[in-house]
Amino acid sequence: MNKNIAIAFLIATLLTMTEPTNAAPPATERQDFSYELHGVTIDDPYHWLEGSDSPNAPGDGTALDAAVSEWTDAQNAHTRTVLDGLPGRENLEAELAELLSLDAYGTPREAGDWLFYTLRRGDQAQPVLYVEPLAGGAARALLDVNTLDTSGLTALAWYRPSPDGRYVAFGTYLAGDEQTTARVLETATGEWLADEIDGRVGAVDWLADAEQFVVRRLSEPGNPYSGQITLHSLGRDASDDPVLFEQFTDGELATTWGPYPIVSRDGRWLVVAYFTGTDSNDIWYYDLDAWRATGQLERVDLLVGEDALTEGFIEDDTFFAVTTLGASNKRVVAFDLASDEPAAYDELIAARNDAVIMGIQPAPDRIVVEVLADAQTRIDLFDRSGRAVEPLALPGIGTASLLAEADRDRAWLRYQSFSEPEAIYAVDWPSGSLTLWRRPGVPFDTDRLTVRQVFFESADGTRVPMFLLHAKDLELNGENPTVLYGYGGFDISLTPAFTEMWLPWVSRGGVYAVANLRGGGEYGADWHRAGMLENKQNVFDDFYAAADWLIANGYTSSAHLGVRGGSNGGLLTGVTVTQRPELAAAAIVAVPLLDMLRYQEFLMARYWVPEYGSAEDAAQFQFLRAYSPYQNVRPGTAYPAVLLTAGENDTRVHPLHARKMAARLQAASSSDPDADPVLLWVDRSAGHGQGKPLSLRVRDAADQVAFMAWQLGLRLD
Repeated sequence: MNKNIAIAFLIATLLTMTEPTNAAPPATERQDFSYELHGVTIDDPYHWLEGSDSPNAPGDGTALDAAVSEWTDAQNAHTRTVLDGLPGRENLEAELAELLSLDAYGTPREAGDWLFYTLRRGDQAQPVLYVEPLAGGAARALLDVNTLDTSGLTALAWYRPSPDGRYVAFGTYLAGDEQTTARVLETATGEWLADEIDGRVGAVDWLADAEQFVVRRLSEPGNPYSGQITLHSLGRDASDDPVLFEQFTDGELATTWGPYPIVSRDGRWLVVAYFTGTDSNDIWYYDLDAWRATGQLERVDLLVGEDALTEGFIEDDTFFAVTTLGASNKRVVAFDLASDEPAAYDELIAARNDAVIMGIQPAPDRIVVEVLADAQTRIDLFDRSGRAVEPLALPGIGTASLLAEADRDRAWLRYQSFSEPEAIYAVDWPSGSLTLWRRPGVPFDTDRLTVRQVFFESADGTRVPMFLLHAKDLELNGENPTVLYGYGGFDISLTPAFTEMWLPWVSRGGVYAVANLRGGGEYGADWHRAGMLENKQNVFDDFYAAADWLIANGYTSSAHLGVRGGSNGGLLTGVTVTQRPELAAAAIVAVPLLDMLRYQEFLMARYWVPEYGSAEDAAQFQFLRAYSPYQNVRPGTAYPAVLLTAGENDTRVHPLHARKMAARLQAASSSDPDADPVLLWVDRSAGHGQGKPLSLRVRDAADQVAFMAWQLGLRLD
């Protein structure tokens, strides 16, 4: 778009915004723009909505971005008019505000003589970090990010107390941008030290001296491919910190997740996990004592060039690792870093056929192993030689995570299910007993609900699980408003989680379904790989099969079915809209990837090339073009109602995907825009979703539930 066209568009948009908003969305200018890939001409009439971030943007990006911004404002205004006026919206928002205002505790951490935890009470925008003496005594607020600005948009990303509890390192970011800056405070006084480290800093690893920690950061905050590992000493300027490892910047490794540190508490050993894909990494290590003595960093290979994913922890001279090497469901092995043959390993815990090992942690004389069986958590325990001991008894069938330390007799267990809110238990290792520490009260009788796990067959005969949440007295009449949620990617497993947001839905007779699609990690590396690259269509077919099962078994019908997904799940629902527009009456396509021919050009998306492929590759172009939602919108098609969302500050998925898709769907759909609209909401104060204050979370939840209720026929009053 040249400057004159951009100015004309601005004037036209401003004029239309002064007129009463009707059922039709704001008009979007089509432009003649195309490009060629592997001999194929690709039409991209809404290319200009990429803004100046586009590699093909004109030189005058200021006018272009102004035009995109004004267009977004007009779309947002139209969407707010529709969503804010939905029947029952006001009562729903009040109900959700109560449910989302339940006290929310973070898992406690013990350090020195202190207990640390986060808590967001009532209507607080963000959680507050508290500390209290382990010996007993009153808790006090140590860090309240709500006082750092009046907007409530400053979020606490993470915190890590030093081993002696004297200091706390913490990270904050603003308005969802996840560009985390790390700082340090003193526990006794709450005073901040002068230390400050920027560059999307991850949670740090303290060394035993409580004066140093290992940092994973970006050397160039605006460059997501500039990962590095540094060693910070308190009081030293971060620019003077020695660099222990730098992300490669040439060849294919520039498009991977880069390096992540695993450090021994005594500071001698640094294991570097360098990701070569979304399900593989190389493993190297360094003897930092030798580096301190000689000034030379010597890299030693442990697992390099293997198509496997490996992670773990270091204790003394042993690297305990959980790996997919030779085991899709993972096994646990041990490397002796001080031996003459450190790359040799012993298998401690063999892979199982009926469950997947998700992670390991140290505990006193134990290895804690988190296991997933049919998408439900189990905590198994082993001694250091790999011999099984009595497993940890969980409160029920659901999702559990444990925070344990090798030198602490108490661990902290977090547990939840679809119908039970997150509860935190103290675990006493000597006795193996669980004691409830905190569990919020819920202003809703969850005993009225039931949770089922069912299995269905996908198009190729694969058996796929799905969880169903609904009222116990639900009548299978084929007309129940039903929301089907899925993700299906990046080895991420969907396990039972308390659903405050959807309690108003199921309490009024709706059904909420969660399908465990291929591409996730529910059944190991093979399950993940069956849903990536050229196998991605399996994910979509699994989702359709889940919907077909719900319809065939009398839960719902297409007229009462909605699909929901975010991020990679937004790609899922975007594909559903374009491949099976008749399948569902409504779709939520949140912070999505939708233009799969160009996604790798923006932000950190080259990290995902090993998962999706790239249209730059001729063979991969073929399967990406076949399902890419933006390129598969067909004019004159009766598309369902669609709510697309994006975050203006998203540093993961660029909002251009939602913008371009909204424009193309609005122009192409033959459906009545009054009854089946295509709506776009771009949150100006948010990113990918992390760190939102309570008020925005309530608004977003009300948007989604009210939209689905309107479209699927669920009464909210």
